[in-house]
Parts: sequence; structure tokens; C-alpha cells
Amino acid sequence: MTRPRTTTTAFPAAFGLLLVLAACAPPEAGQAVKTNQNEKHPQASQSIPEPRQRAEMEPSRPSADAIKTHQFLSTPARLGMQARQSLSLRPGNIQAPDRPVDRENYAHFLDNPLKRVAKHPVSTFSIDVDTGSYSNVRRMLREGRLPPQDAVRVEEMINYFSYDYPVPEAGGTPFSVSVEHAVTPWNPNTRLVQIGIQGYRPNPETIPASNLVFLLDVSGSMNSQNKLPLLKNSLKMLTRELDADDRIAIVVYAGATGVVLESTPGDQHATIAGALDRLVAGGRTHGAAGIELAYAQADQGFIKGGVNRVILATDGDFNVGTVNFEALKDLAQRKRETGIAITTLGFGTGNYNDHLMEQLANAGNGNYAYIDTLSEARKVLVDEMNATLMTIAKDVKIQVEFNPRVVAEYRLIGYENRLLKREDFNNDAVDAGDIGAGHTVTALYEVALSGTGGERLDPLRYGDPSTSAHAPRATANTDESRELGFLRLRYKASDGEVSQLIEQPIESTSERRAEESMSNNLAFAASVAAFGQHLRGGTYLEGFSIQDIHDLASRARGEDPFGYRGEFLQLIRLAEGFQVVRR
Repeated sequence: MTRPRTTTTAFPAAFGLLLVLAACAPPEAGQAVKTNQNEKHPQASQSIPEPRQRAEMEPSRPSADAIKTHQFLSTPARLGMQARQSLSLRPGNIQAPDRPVDRENYAHFLDNPLKRVAKHPVSTFSIDVDTGSYSNVRRMLREGRLPPQDAVRVEEMINYFSYDYPVPEAGGTPFSVSVEHAVTPWNPNTRLVQIGIQGYRPNPETIPASNLVFLLDVSGSMNSQNKLPLLKNSLKMLTRELDADDRIAIVVYAGATGVVLESTPGDQHATIAGALDRLVAGGRTHGAAGIELAYAQADQGFIKGGVNRVILATDGDFNVGTVNFEALKDLAQRKRETGIAITTLGFGTGNYNDHLMEQLANAGNGNYAYIDTLSEARKVLVDEMNATLMTIAKDVKIQVEFNPRVVAEYRLIGYENRLLKREDFNNDAVDAGDIGAGHTVTALYEVALSGTGGERLDPLRYGDPSTSAHAPRATANTDESRELGFLRLRYKASDGEVSQLIEQPIESTSERRAEESMSNNLAFAASVAAFGQHLRGGTYLEGFSIQDIHDLASRARGEDPFGYRGEFLQLIRLAEGFQVVRR
């Protein structure tokens, strides 16, 4: 409705100025104005106060008369009132006035593209046992919002879950390798190939002693319930699992760094818990200096033949000292050569630096997890403690050579930031991922068989070199005609420097068998892969809906002693109400 033009055009400017001055007046005597506790980014703190601070600084909601009066304020007066309310009225501004600025940092990457086997027959990548992406995505869905697409790393979502692969016996190869393939749930014209690795589970009595250094962020940004308090309770659970042969030291960093607990026997639980309880948050974040001091402590307490590891717990928001990614990664790489790994545990929201946490763990021969609840802390630090801390194989690389006579196209699902060059596979100087005791690792390829209608790429006008008249062809009686491809793995023993090679063919199966033979292992992994792809835009899902994903996961849930798979079903339901935008 169009408002009638007012006849009172001579509204006194002085009165408008008085209104602004009154609105900006200090609180009455006796009213305490709380200061912002986040000292890291004072500019952001000044522009958007904390909710409690804003409630005390601002008057109550204006009346209807006051709102009408605002329409007649001069431009400077209106701007003053807008600044006081920390509210922009410009079109297109979607930032709610009572929500903190989101400065979370995620590395940008694109989904792996389709590859034509005739041109690119070999796929090489490093394994990944990180799980941080899954629990971080879970946190955001529970908050009622979709995660940024770059926060979704599909392989970390798949590897959050354990699968029922054969367990190897101690004394031989430290892990087993399983291969399965079946018709792709979201595309009946393609096949889904699963490569599964299962690390051996050592007898608890044979697990070596641990030399652990907790490197804890106690800066001002950690002053919230989902950060420092959760961090302290999480590490207390871990320390209760240690004994007299283990050693714990605690290093903290904020504006300055220091050792708050010298190397202490792991069975002195009260002493360790007391040191954790005394920690308080405040100051800015000098993370690089803390990392250097923590590594120095790990050097001093080094246990030959034991587990030597720095455990970094932080929101990752380094803003003092060395903040360059490459410099911090170089430090972690140098220290891994001395036998000291780094595990990163992420906490918190708003300013969380996922990029740094994941890359530091990759560079330092460690693993990365995001802790959003005490239940997740127990999963990572208690139930899976051996996998988190004890490395059984390092620099594990996977290479698949697809048979161009059988497979037309393929794409690797996930592992975008773990891809390696073909020549890196045989180069022992090239770093790759590590497997912990009891870890499972899963990788999935979607492949289109030749002549089955599943190809998405048009054939070349002048033909592929591999299909020319001069290229040798497989016959029906050769082994080659029965193979989708050939799998190679390289790994080093936990204390070795020379890699060892595992090789095996990926056998083909009939169409009927492929349709009927999908195990719960492959079906559930496929459901998680489909969900991760859905959150990233679902480019290759062929209309496979969120309900289809839920149905597939429900059928393949299997045994679920800890409830992780049931929780996954709930996350799918939470995502139903969101419209994912494809990039």
C-alpha cells in the first residue's frame, strides 16, 4: 500500500539529532557493560558485539511510534541509529543482526572428473583415514543449516564408519585388501567398485608405550562451551586409558606459550586432570610458537619404538606469529622424519579453520578429527584410540590400472586432495597416508563398462589410440577379458623406509551377478558416498533422491553396536528440508 505524502515537511533536524544522541547515551549508573571476550579480531568484535553484550548496550525493542519516527530522520541520523543497532538495511544483506560473523575456512576443490580409460587408464592416490569432515558436517546439519560444499570431503564421510572386511593376522602384511563391485545404486548402467583395507588389531598387551604431548589452544576464541571445556573433558577420557609406561606433557599457547605439565607418567590421572582443570581461555593465538615448543617436548620424552605424537587441539584460528600454511606444513614434515607425528583435533564454530587442521595432519603423518560432542571424543580417543595413535603402515598408496577392453570410463569418488601423479606411486620419497591399528579404509570408483550405455563422454571422432587396428585385442579366452582392472598398493612398515608392493587383479562378473551380489559393506558405503555427493550438488547422482539414499542406508545398516549408522540415518532426514544448489 502506498503511504500518503506527509504535509509536515519541516521536521526539525535538531530533534532528529537529539533522538540519536539519546539512543547512543551510555547506560544508567549501576549498569555494567560487558566487554567482548574474543580478543583475536577486535574489528569484528566491535562491529558485531556478542549477544549478551548487545542486549545490555541496546534499549528494548522500539515502539510502533518510534518506528514511524525513524522514517523521518535525516540521513545522518538514520545511519547513526543503524550503526547503533549493528543492522544494515541494504538490499541483499542476509546476515542476521544477532549471529556472529562466520569466518570458517575450508579449502576449495572440485569433484574428480570422469576419465576415459583409453586416454587415462591409471588412477593413483594416497589413502586417507581422516574423519573430521563427517562430524563437522553433522554439527552443521544439527544447527539447521547446510554445510558449505567445500566442507564435504566424501572419502572422510565414508571412512567415518567401519566395515566388515577380513582382519589380517599379526606377523604378516599389516592389513588385508578386499575388492567388490556391483551395479551402482544411482545408475543401473554403471558399476561401483569398492576397495577395502582392514588394519590388523594388535593384542592390547603388545601395544607400545606412548609419549604424548597435548598442545592446547587457550586463546580467547576458545572461551565457549563447545571449545575449551569440551577439549578438557575429551582429553581426560583419553588419559584414563593410559598407564605408568605412557608419558603425558601439556603445552599451551595463546599470546605466549608455555609448558603447564612436564612429562608425567600416564597413570597419574589426578595430576593430569588437575593441570587441565586449571586452564582458562584468553589472549590471541600464537599457534606456530606452540607447535615448535610441543615438538621440543616430544623430542625430550622420545620413546624409541613407542608412539611419539603431538596432539593439537584448537579451532585452528592462528593469528600471531607464523600463519603461513606452507611454513607450518614444512615444520610438520620435518618432524615426521624424526618419528614424531601430529594428530589434530578440531573444536568450535564461527572461526574454525578446517583447512589448516586437515593439511597439518596430512603433512605430519597423523590424522584429523573434529570433536563436536563428548560422544565423538569417546569414539576418537577411547574406542578408536589405537587407530588414532598407533601407526601400523605408512605412506600407503593405491593405484588402479583399468582395462580399456572392458571399462570405458571411471571416476574416483572423493580423495580430491589426495591424488598423486602416476610416477609418484613407485617413488618412496613421496609422502602418503598412514593406517592405524584396526583402521578400515574404503575407496569407491564408479565405472562404465564398454558398450553398456553407461558412458557419459562422447567417443572421439577419430577413435581412441587403444582401439586402433594396430592395438592388441583381448579375446574371450584370455585373463584380460575377465578383468576390470589391476590393483596395486604400496606401503612401508611403521619403522621402515622401503616400500613393499601388493598386486591383484579386479575380476569382472556377469551382469546378473553384479545386480544381485551387493554386500552390506558396499551398499552402506554407497549410501554414504551418495549423501556426500548430494551435499556437494549431486552432479552424478542421476536423480537419486534423498529418500533413495535413506532407503539404501536402512537396508544396509547391519550391526550397529555404537549407533553410528542409526545416527547417519537421522542426518539424512535432517538434510531433507534443504535445497542443495549445484555448482
